[in-house]
Amino acid sequence: MIDWLKRSHIEPEIELNGISVPIVLKRHATAKRLTMRLAPDGSEVRITMPRWARGQEAIAFAKGRADWLAEQLAKTPERQAPRPGGTFRYRGRTLQIAWDDKAPRKPVLDGDTLTLGGPREGVEQRLQRWLEAQALSLFEGDIADYTAAASLDPVPVGLSRAQRRWGSCSAGGALGSKRIRINWRLVQAPDPIRRSVVAHEVAHLVHFDHSPAFHALLARIYEGDIKEADHWLKANGRRLYANFG
Repeated sequence: MIDWLKRSHIEPEIELNGISVPIVLKRHATAKRLTMRLAPDGSEVRITMPRWARGQEAIAFAKGRADWLAEQLAKTPERQAPRPGGTFRYRGRTLQIAWDDKAPRKPVLDGDTLTLGGPREGVEQRLQRWLEAQALSLFEGDIADYTAAASLDPVPVGLSRAQRRWGSCSAGGALGSKRIRINWRLVQAPDPIRRSVVAHEVAHLVHFDHSPAFHALLARIYEGDIKEADHWLKANGRRLYANFG
């Protein structure tokens, strides 16, 4: 369970590369130490704290690692909202955005060009809705593939808009029904990367940990190189937030 700390009237900040970045603190019931990361879009520093830790200690922890945070911020891609004539990523490809106010609002993909109409100011929102629909369809197919490979029944899949997790697996509800959620932004990544995350979460349906048994199952059901996929996400994951924050 996570408890967000109430923010005081003076929100803690840290200066990184000449920019004031908010520090957001949260307590986690099972945390044993302070952990810190920069939000994928560089908008805030997030620190997870044990129950016993003090807020001042967490802020000092961040400021003591300001150089590292500044390096991470420098690696964050500049936000570039998709616009007519511009480009965006889809399944590892670069697609051109062709906007025509006389064209149908619903985007149509033809080769490496996505054509759509409607008001110019709504292009980003319509593109995101199209991407999310594509993501859900792809995720459902991935889930079917990997649950079959693991000799499991298919489970429902939903889209996540999380800022720090690519996927999650839960066994919620009164009947303990299982459900997987995948970050919709993965539809921008190459197919093997997206599928590696889905396979990871399917393996958690059997082993809700990262034990040797979990890794053995993941290696059996995932057709690619899981270490290579993990490396790609670590190196390029932040780029998936550059067009759609």
